[in-house]
Amino acid sequence: QVQLVESGGGLVQPGGSLTLSCAASGSISSIYAMGWYRQAPGNQRELVARITNDGANYADSVRGRLTISRDTAKNIAYLQMNSLIVEDKDVYYCSMNTWKREDYWGQGTQVTVSS
Repeated sequence: QVQLVESGGGLVQPGGSLTLSCAASGSISSIYAMGWYRQAPGNQRELVARITNDGANYADSVRGRLTISRDTAKNIAYLQMNSLIVEDKDVYYCSMNTWKREDYWGQGTQVTVSS
């Protein structure tokens, strides 16, 4: 069984920084991509950032402020969040896709940006 466990969420002031982590464990076949999505109540889940062996892509709203990275040896993905704004407040979900077309999600971690 595959599990994704996120950590690092919390409360931060506007302009502050947070680092989210996502650790994948279990019977993991070859990973194609890891990513971060976010969702506000009543809204659809939206892509924040995604990383593959070919590189990373970002939502326009976060490009230049958030950075995704991955430790392939440990199956951990990170999201470095800088210059946070109030609009970044959401539940952030980690995702993992394998070459076998398996898709997995974490349980989510809350990020709140408020003064």
